[in-house]
Amino acid sequence: MKVIVLGSGIIGTASAWFLNKSGHDVTVIDRQPGAAQETSFANGCQISVSHAEPWANPAAPMKVLKWLGKEDAPLLYRFRPEWLQWKWALNFLRECTPGRTNENIRQIVAICEYSRQTLVGLRAETGIQYDNLNRGILHFYTDQKEFDDSLPAAKLMRDLGCPRDSISTDEVIRIEPALARIRDKIVGGDFTANDESGDVYKFTSGLAQKSAEAGVNFKFNTTVTRLITEGAGASAKITGVEVITPEGRHEVLHADAYVLAMGSFSTALAKPLGIDLMIYPGKGYSATYTVTDPSAAPSVSLTDDGYKLVVSRLGDRLRVAGTCELNGYTRELNTARCEAITRRTRELFPDACDYDNPTYWTGLRPLTPSNVPYIGKTKFSNLFLNTGHGTLGWTMGCGSGRALADIVSGRQPEVNFRFTGMPYRPSDRIITPQSITA
Repeated sequence: MKVIVLGSGIIGTASAWFLNKSGHDVTVIDRQPGAAQETSFANGCQISVSHAEPWANPAAPMKVLKWLGKEDAPLLYRFRPEWLQWKWALNFLRECTPGRTNENIRQIVAICEYSRQTLVGLRAETGIQYDNLNRGILHFYTDQKEFDDSLPAAKLMRDLGCPRDSISTDEVIRIEPALARIRDKIVGGDFTANDESGDVYKFTSGLAQKSAEAGVNFKFNTTVTRLITEGAGASAKITGVEVITPEGRHEVLHADAYVLAMGSFSTALAKPLGIDLMIYPGKGYSATYTVTDPSAAPSVSLTDDGYKLVVSRLGDRLRVAGTCELNGYTRELNTARCEAITRRTRELFPDACDYDNPTYWTGLRPLTPSNVPYIGKTKFSNLFLNTGHGTLGWTMGCGSGRALADIVSGRQPEVNFRFTGMPYRPSDRIITPQSITA
């Protein structure tokens, strides 16, 4: 089939790669001049199956109330006169019950672990270099209650096959000696040896190049304006996608199937079709510092629970990312939030980096209330979804692309996940016995 993929972040590019591997004629459309220029550009760079506990959990409502009005809060909710924001918030509260939280963890762990295994195979096949480190992810806590509350979620993940081990303060320091300076503040942690880190921009750019060499056609500097439909009910389908070309002309491109992988911008494109995606943009921040003393900088990817920050070593750079601002589609930098990231990083590793010349960035993470993405079918027979991956797009990217290619090709994906518009059979088994290779 001829397939058009809308979006060239990690999700769209991985979809294109695996669709091409399945024998399809693939075209990717993106408004940017290259792949991974928006949300996939400068995120926290963790492949974090262990970070599967969703923002919506029983402790979240009180935390959000506590953080209201604080410019440097980990989660900043700015009330706006937008029905989508309010509807999203109500759905978020509904997902905070223990039962829903546990089921959402199950879904997230399933697609994350499947994706991690797919990435391992894809890395071996392509040889793409992206500053990856296979040293696990260390999650440390500075609040005893937060640590105690993390234990049931860690056990659930272990039960699902994710080896997230709860560890003592001594073990935290043994795994990452760079944290010794704040040893007296750390109450415990958990460590997942299978987790990884790496530069998502470098990987996605490399995968786009490999895809182009394999025959995928990338149309950059091309803006999608609408999807054109015909028919109704079971016979409804997409007949074309209207775009504005780099030269400013309106054109309609045609294919047999279409994949919507535009992150936060998927919602507006789908709504005129009668598809209401519960996705709201969460503006995430990152800061990148040049490492000046490698011995003082961490060499294991970290999650700082108290400040909701992740830290990844990318060669001679240190990437620190996190916080979330629900404030529409603006990507304007908030100085207070940028300074809070640098202040905390300097506290942790005072001699490690050049903190006077940081590079700040924001990206709009496509958040669903449950943190579970949309992957699968729609009411249109030839329109497929791969969007809404929130803070875990890099972690879920390769597996989501592979699963989506299976669905478009009429195959059942190997992972036991609640795919959109498809039957779901709950099981304790996350991944079917077939080997996961690229």
